[in-house]
Amino acid sequence: MTLETVVALSVGLAASGEDLWRRNVSNWIPAVALGGALVVQTVNGGWHGLGQWFLGAVIGFCVFLVLFLLGGMGGGDVKLMAGFGALLGPSRLLEAVILTAGIGGVIAMAVVVWREGHRYWRLRNSADKTTVPPIDKYIPYAPAITIGSWLALIPKGV
Repeated sequence: MTLETVVALSVGLAASGEDLWRRNVSNWIPAVALGGALVVQTVNGGWHGLGQWFLGAVIGFCVFLVLFLLGGMGGGDVKLMAGFGALLGPSRLLEAVILTAGIGGVIAMAVVVWREGHRYWRLRNSADKTTVPPIDKYIPYAPAITIGSWLALIPKGV
């Protein structure tokens, strides 16, 4: 197992677990991703790797910053993508972003179907229809970022 894989697995599991459990991605997780990515990129590519680390982090941050500013995701998700971008570098980042968007869409649809089904069941079985609490609108996005980034790490053979 490569160092790149170890960093991606550990960061992805920590971020996804915390996002699912606490609905938050703590700052230490993207910081570990950035630090681990710095080591991986410089060991693998020297000065060129350092440039790949920087460009990947900046591009990953900026792509998701737009979604954050539009209210579509949290700041922890933006920082997490910056960490994965630093690890992947700009060449594999586009693939990760596209995969993340697709996986995020599937997760969002599944969550909406689940919540609406649960809401329907609660309304149908409640004696007092006015006391049914609203459903939380939060959808965890760190698992989608993690899976999309992991898939982008898979070597593409010809």
